[in-house]
Amino acid sequence: MTEAIGSTGSTATPESGRPTDATEGALDSQAKKKRGGKRGKKGPFARMGLFYRQVIAELRKVVWPSRSDLMSYTTVVIAFVAVMIGIVTVIDWGFTELIKYVFG
Repeated sequence: MTEAIGSTGSTATPESGRPTDATEGALDSQAKKKRGGKRGKKGPFARMGLFYRQVIAELRKVVWPSRSDLMSYTTVVIAFVAVMIGIVTVIDWGFTELIKYVFG
């Protein structure tokens, strides 16, 4: 079995996620220590208000189905559930008859 060797002649690869330079490590530790920013300075009521504003903004982006689409989707779901109820009923009846036959 042969291994592909890069132009440097080494098959070693750097560990992912690890800084290769001491200055990069220092920047990462400073970023982890600083947790403030705009989010950290808001109180609980301001955060709740922001949350509800974002919820309303997302709901405005929703494409609501028309009445005919909604009726067809509902019909499909009810038909599927009826078919599944039928399948489960037949399987249950079959197991009941099998148990009656085996245990008498």
